[in-house]
Amino acid sequence: MAPVTPDATPELISPRSPRVSAARRLARRNFRGKDRLFLAEGPQAVREGAAHRGADGGATLVELFATVEAAERYADIVAEARDAGARVHLASEEVIADISTTVTPQGLVGVCRFLDTPFEDVLAARPQLVAVLAHVRDPGNAGTVLRCADAAGAEAVILTDASVDLYNPKAVRASVGSLFHLPVAVGVPVEQAVQGLKDAGVRILAADGAGDRDLDEELDKGAMGDPTAWVFGNEAWGLPEETRALADAVVSVPIHGKAESLNLATAAAVCLYASARAQRAPGGCRSVTRS
Repeated sequence: MAPVTPDATPELISPRSPRVSAARRLARRNFRGKDRLFLAEGPQAVREGAAHRGADGGATLVELFATVEAAERYADIVAEARDAGARVHLASEEVIADISTTVTPQGLVGVCRFLDTPFEDVLAARPQLVAVLAHVRDPGNAGTVLRCADAAGAEAVILTDASVDLYNPKAVRASVGSLFHLPVAVGVPVEQAVQGLKDAGVRILAADGAGDRDLDEELDKGAMGDPTAWVFGNEAWGLPEETRALADAVVSVPIHGKAESLNLATAAAVCLYASARAQRAPGGCRSVTRS
């Protein structure tokens, strides 16, 4: 694609174009799974997709649709996409609206390869902090927890087989680019996830409002500095008893005010940051050199 000029004309102006149809169908999970491709919308996600490389070194972003206005405004992102080897198409606003899953598209929609990591590779990397999403069905919650895990310095996120699709457009948007930053294993049965992490020397903490351990007390006892995986459940009904029973401890976030509870993403942020701080304190698992 040549540099965009003010009088550039979109090459894709019809939603019936085969290229547009192929991208649009990625809004549906069955087609995402068949093609092993997903949509990344907006400048932040597209930039991260262009920078990301798969395990084989190949580019994750394979195609970019952009309005003329967006291509001019985000010329650096378009250039990065082109440098990554992505096919770049100028498209009409109607086409972008047809592909996009948002109410107010930002003019850039990328098509990316799946980038989830095998669970065995997550374990082989000896993670010190992991978020496990068990029975999390809301894509916005899943994406936000992924973003929290990224910010707290977690080495991996695991979505169990009973959780939402990682590549749901709402989950991708809610991650705000964090999807491209850390390994994510998907479709792992919760029992397998917990046992694998335990065998790797990781302590399993289940976050639950009805937990018999208090997060503040665990911090005060100095019990939070070891390699840890936090298991988070469905916001509506929490973790089932059989999942809580798999954990080394069930921990509640104390409510010091009058709030009835915390939502899933907020509780996850509190728990992950508590572990991150403890692990970086003297004696924590990140305060010594890992062999």
